[in-house]
Amino acid sequence: MTKVLFVCTGNTCRSPMAEALLRHMKSSSQIEVKSAGVFAMDGYEASPNAIEALSEKGISCSHQSSSLSKDLVDWATIILTMTNGHKQSVIDYYPEAGRKTFTLSEYVRKDDSEQIQDISDPYGGSLANYRKTLSDLEGYIEELIEKLEK
Repeated sequence: MTKVLFVCTGNTCRSPMAEALLRHMKSSSQIEVKSAGVFAMDGYEASPNAIEALSEKGISCSHQSSSLSKDLVDWATIILTMTNGHKQSVIDYYPEAGRKTFTLSEYVRKDDSEQIQDISDPYGGSLANYRKTLSDLEGYIEELIEKLEK
């Protein structure tokens, strides 16, 4: 069983979209997925624009935000962050997680350092910003699935 934890800042935009995408796109029952935020408050719904962008692709998102915790870190087989800053925060808070923490782009594109980049934060932006972030995430999630389902 592979347990994937996506991490962003507030757990209302990028990481819930990544979680919903992986849950929707994966074919293996051997992959579990959750998300959290390094500065999240527990119990908030995903951003309305995140929900809308996902629903336009036929993906539902029933989400309550979670702050990053030791329990979630311990649960995860792999922790995938949206930015290098998030990665560093995870490792600063939970040094034991360093061996299993990567940015999403770093994990799926290890052999191509030119392609390693942060996932842009659409928070507070227009629906078009959320669509763009979702589109970026889709490409990474497709590559992640190929890697995990081998």
